[in-house]
Amino acid sequence: MPTRKRNYRKEYDTYHGTEKQKNNRVKRNAARRSMVRNGKVTKGDGKEVDHKIPLDRGGGNGKSNLRVSSSKANKNWRKSKSGYNA
Repeated sequence: MPTRKRNYRKEYDTYHGTEKQKNNRVKRNAARRSMVRNGKVTKGDGKEVDHKIPLDRGGGNGKSNLRVSSSKANKNWRKSKSGYNA
């Protein structure tokens, strides 16, 4: 079965390059910087900053909405029985 080459340019133009996604990326980067400043995470430690309520569901960057999780746990949340870990 032949595989198609992924069109990264089109993907960026139609999704990653939209204003909404750019704003969310800015918020995620700010959350990471905030946790680094507070000493919760460091570069290369394998930890990720997780939003308890995701940005696309109305969550923000307040301290009460941020938590540190392992990379595996943060990327594996969809596989839980409830579908989302709040």
